[in-house]
Amino acid sequence: MGPALAPLPRLTVPWAPLEILTTEQVERILDAAFRVLEEAGLEIRSLAARDVYRRAGAPVDDSTQIVRLGRDLVATQLAMAPERFVLRSRDPARDLHVGGNVVNFGPVNGAPNISDLERGRRYGDLESFRNILRLTHRLGILHWQGGIVVEPVDVPVCVRHLAAYQAHIEHSDIVWAARGVGGVQAEDALRMSAIEHRCSVEELAARPTLMTVTNVNSPRRVDEEILDNIMVMARHGQCVVITPFTLMGAMAPVTLAGALVQQTAEALAIVALCQLLRPGTPCVMGSFTSNVDMRTGSPAFGTPEYVNAVLASAQIGRRLRIPVRTSAVNASPAVDAQSTYETMFSLQAAILSHSHLINHAAGWLEGGLSASLEKIIVDAELLRGWAELLKPISFDDDDIGVEAIKGVPPGGHFFGSAHTLARYEKAFYRPLLSDWSNFENWTDAGARDATRRATAIWKQMLAEYVAPPLDPAVREELDAYVAARTAELTPA
Repeated sequence: MGPALAPLPRLTVPWAPLEILTTEQVERILDAAFRVLEEAGLEIRSLAARDVYRRAGAPVDDSTQIVRLGRDLVATQLAMAPERFVLRSRDPARDLHVGGNVVNFGPVNGAPNISDLERGRRYGDLESFRNILRLTHRLGILHWQGGIVVEPVDVPVCVRHLAAYQAHIEHSDIVWAARGVGGVQAEDALRMSAIEHRCSVEELAARPTLMTVTNVNSPRRVDEEILDNIMVMARHGQCVVITPFTLMGAMAPVTLAGALVQQTAEALAIVALCQLLRPGTPCVMGSFTSNVDMRTGSPAFGTPEYVNAVLASAQIGRRLRIPVRTSAVNASPAVDAQSTYETMFSLQAAILSHSHLINHAAGWLEGGLSASLEKIIVDAELLRGWAELLKPISFDDDDIGVEAIKGVPPGGHFFGSAHTLARYEKAFYRPLLSDWSNFENWTDAGARDATRRATAIWKQMLAEYVAPPLDPAVREELDAYVAARTAELTPA
């Protein structure tokens, strides 16, 4: 396989964002979202969170746990949320820039199963978790390393997050995410990130390093464990990515407009909460709106409805001056043509919409039920291809090649021309899955489909993986922290 692939650079989208809504339609959606917050409100299942809203003047009914939010209150808080911000990596060259026309790729997240062609589909474990981190680090295709990329079910639940965070710090050197449920999980993420960055927890607020990607229990409910997580992160100035789980026809209205109204209302209520806790907290509006198969109730991804929701959500985020998270997802149970074209459909919409964080961009399979090692390789091909496409186009007179065109006789070829020989090494993108050196041995190399070639690639990538540098003092302090917290959190 050769040397490690160079990490993707910071990517900017050089084209104007693709917009599908008129200005009037955006305003109508926002007006309706504010009406939902004012008239119906959200069920906030945390007394501490309700008290934050109450102190800000919001009507709160503790008997139903419903909080209603006035338009002026929400608008005032939204104005405090930053339009762009930076999350710091251990490697300063890999800091995560969020906002503007910068686009960032993140991995599969939250899958209960791991799958590959050699061992099949099975529950995730800690070694599979580590292998995903090793593989994506080796491929260099991500701008942040994710959170629970696959559930390590062989680790007890009470300390599972500790093992996950330690794996992130040891196996990669870019931004990672806290588990999106639980205040204890958020607090441990803060302490372990502070150890990694050689600073205090209090100092993290000035140079945030973490995000939490969490959900609303749509429709219009937020559980206490999720709110605990959000509130810890917001109080410490870390990034909160709030993603309503609005599937059209199931947890949201069956129409695109109705789902967008609900998604926007739910997200804005949480953004407002974060700003009430700490003005200037970096927040991202998440969009996960898609449709379901109305015969079975199963989620569908990479559909035309999903694409429209992605494009419209990013447009609404721009209107509100809040960064947006979307996803590169599919519903296929196998690494096949369906998984690839649905992912490409989703990914193209996310990039052209100017989404800022694109989650699940590597390894997502089966509607999120599996993280696939072969799919990581196939997705790496897509992401590196897009990175090449996003490069600004520039050329000089020699690149235009008038002399080369004049120098090749009519009906000739350019294979051996000086212009070609001087430029071909940097002229062409070289696909990871296409081994051109084996062209003469097509039966052994070319006859295998992309999925089987991907198996050989991930195996070699893992064999050649080298961990990024980590200060021995940091490693020692992490080990001690995890050991102490494991003893504290493990039931007697």
